[in-house]
Amino acid sequence: MNKLEKLVIEAQAENIDIQHAELPANVSGLYDNDGIDDPLIVINALLKTQSEQACVMAEELGHHYTSCGNLLTDSTVDHTVIQQQELRAKRWATKKLVSIKAIIKAYDAGCQSLYEFSEYLEVTEDFFRKALNQYANMYGAYKQRGKYIIYFDPPAVLKLFE
Repeated sequence: MNKLEKLVIEAQAENIDIQHAELPANVSGLYDNDGIDDPLIVINALLKTQSEQACVMAEELGHHYTSCGNLLTDSTVDHTVIQQQELRAKRWATKKLVSIKAIIKAYDAGCQSLYEFSEYLEVTEDFFRKALNQYANMYGAYKQRGKYIIYFDPPAVLKLFE
């Protein structure tokens, strides 16, 4: 089962309806929870790959788990609040799709380039780059986990030997 299928199952377990519709080119997906109907995730039907769809699905699920209110239609919401909720949803998606543990697993599987890591993790290269940037903002230049050091900029993984 691929990541997109797992995310769809998770959304269904949360009673979230999923639809595909043509959205403006600059909108990859939407999450709506009006509190009356079941929550809804809309994925832009123009997204071509499962990796693109998985990245969008994860971010929209991130909104489900981390956001509150309908930010798009409420004109009284401060722009800073919108940015904070976007950041929380993106962090959730990053940890879901590109965890530190997953990066190590990809490295152990032989991945060396951004392309190889992205393919192995079933995400887009852009999403993987942004995930590394988020980790750099959270941890600094690198994060050590067990016998591994994950460098974020430039990206690399180093396995320590005893």
